Amino acid sequence: MDAGPDDDRPLSVSELTSLIKGTLEADFSSVWVSGELSNVSRPHSGHVYLTLKDEDAQIRGVVWRSVASQLAFDLRDGLEVVCRGAIDVYPPRGAYQLVIRRIEPLGVGSLQLALRQLQQKLAAEGLFAPEHKKPLPRFPRRIALVTSPTGAAIRDFLEVLRRRWRGVDVLVIPARVQGEGAAADLVRGIRAANALPESPDVLVVARGGGSLEDLWCFNEEPVVRAIYASRIPVVSAVGHEIDVTLSDLVADVRALTPSEAAELVVPSADELRAGLDGYRQRLTAALRGRASAARTKLDALAQHRAFRKPFERIQDRARQLDDLDLRAARAVRYLLQRSRERLRGVAGQLESLSPLAVLQRGYSLTLRTGDGALLTDAAQAEVGASITTRLARGTLVSRVEQADAT
Repeated sequence: MDAGPDDDRPLSVSELTSLIKGTLEADFSSVWVSGELSNVSRPHSGHVYLTLKDEDAQIRGVVWRSVASQLAFDLRDGLEVVCRGAIDVYPPRGAYQLVIRRIEPLGVGSLQLALRQLQQKLAAEGLFAPEHKKPLPRFPRRIALVTSPTGAAIRDFLEVLRRRWRGVDVLVIPARVQGEGAAADLVRGIRAANALPESPDVLVVARGGGSLEDLWCFNEEPVVRAIYASRIPVVSAVGHEIDVTLSDLVADVRALTPSEAAELVVPSADELRAGLDGYRQRLTAALRGRASAARTKLDALAQHRAFRKPFERIQDRARQLDDLDLRAARAVRYLLQRSRERLRGVAGQLESLSPLAVLQRGYSLTLRTGDGALLTDAAQAEVGASITTRLARGTLVSRVEQADAT
């Protein structure tokens, strides 16, 4: 370029912009910048446009699709980040921007942030809710184990399983548990276990310990959703005690290690045998106690008067019956005596009221012969009629000669 900033000839806008572009892009070809994200937008092109700002200034930035597609976390407004990129000048607008080639959350790693964001998302959908957890069977007969066939996890799991309980079949479903394609392998293994004609009783997803990067496949969303969708109860045994993955949170049961997973899915034959021996001893003691109590009760019954003198009660009852018979006879005689006395009194009263008694005192009854009507008025008898007179002893038949009714 012939013209320069010290020439007296004025520069065109394009020339000035070209000078600025060359200077900025040469001096700031690689720069680290920290700040807060704002105005984050994601058009259909896949690029991410944003503003990086602090309290006093701001700069536009862009993350091209090739870089944005490889980010493990989501860019959002308010996120504190540190970026590495180059200054790019856009001549048509006379504006500069930071072309970001690398971006990390400030104060936390990108994997940690991605893990936190995915955990919040899945928790909001209820994938970790306790009501979705399925119980493990007490005595499983078939166990499906999704893990690497060459890792230490399978060896530890099978060793503890063999020591604790032999009455179970283990189906190993090989899967990569680290690196590229591991998540897809795990998803295929989980789905394959659920598609078996003879469904396993328990599904164990296991691997040994490692860094966050090593265990990252157990935090990927397809794996978590595959565990959640499993019809078979799932035990997650990933890493060591301090390692917690999203697979641990979504599984029905979390085991701290593959060895503990074996302890959780099958009972201990020794403990079960000891428990049965305890039950046997308690049952034996209880039966002996009941037999002793029954024997004591039987001995007490044997000493009862009814068994020592079985006919004594019959004899007592016979004497009571005799006493009752005597008392009943006396009561009947007494009642008959009282009845006779009352009868005599009533008979005396009736005798005193009898017309025959009146006749004994000299009175008589006159009856009309024929119909036997008692005559109490002279007008009832006609002259010449036959009448009968009843005396205390005998009767007289007369004829009426005169009837005076006055």
